[in-house]
Amino acid sequence: MSPRSTLESSPRALLAVAREAALAGGRVLRRRFGAAQRYSRKGAIDLVTAADLESERAILQVLRQRVPGHAVLAEESGIHPGAAPRGDAPLWMVDPLDGTINFAHGYPFVCTSVALTAAGRAVAGAVFDPLREELFTAARGQGARRNGQPIRVSRVARLADALLVTGFPYDVMSRSRRVAREFEGFLPRAQGVRRDGSAALNLCYLACGRFDGFWELRLHPWDVAAGSLIVEEAGGRITDYRGGRYDLSGAETLASNGRLHAPMRRVLRAAWPAAFRGRRPRVTRAAR
Repeated sequence: MSPRSTLESSPRALLAVAREAALAGGRVLRRRFGAAQRYSRKGAIDLVTAADLESERAILQVLRQRVPGHAVLAEESGIHPGAAPRGDAPLWMVDPLDGTINFAHGYPFVCTSVALTAAGRAVAGAVFDPLREELFTAARGQGARRNGQPIRVSRVARLADALLVTGFPYDVMSRSRRVAREFEGFLPRAQGVRRDGSAALNLCYLACGRFDGFWELRLHPWDVAAGSLIVEEAGGRITDYRGGRYDLSGAETLASNGRLHAPMRRVLRAAWPAAFRGRRPRVTRAAR
């Protein structure tokens, strides 16, 4: 199947590939979870385990079989088949294990994430939590689902009634002051604030109403491509901190049920005003 013919095929066909790939990686994680984990470091708190690598291989095998010739951006191995696509050509975003630190410590909050993007927007995506056997899926214009059943964001309209969630960037040590001030800004205003280590699952939990709002700095495209689409297709909103069009680079991610977007923006502005002055943050492709 050529890249162009895939984009012109039905959303169901696109989603079937993302779903199959996410499930293939998830089977690896389920089998390996709970065993002693050896890992290497990409950064001070950025780990990679054997499960990351095996899951990625399983996902790439599905993509090679189902959509040969498509470019893939995978977290651990970079761009396949070797050159980044141009224009609106399709690009698959693969996170074989979101929540690697959780996985390495046996904390059961992990997932795989696979999405097809074109022209900087997600077209179809799947996020699979193999430990709870929950599969979140969406295709643009087709709605969002959990294990085949439609999902929608919550109707919470006040921060005082909201359960929010966030994450800390891998360079949090150099950004700890800003991260802390944003966190502290929400603590007295929300009903609760959580931080559990998987942006992809956080976005899916927002999409099905378990969380009401999410914010995080410096995510990667593979972290957010599938989850951002699932949020939108579930009726939510995802933007940068200023409320501008969301960019899959993940420089700034603000997601909500829509009703809480404006009050969350006000809290973020008050917490770190310098970020709202002048030009928007520069966006760069996070491919490595």
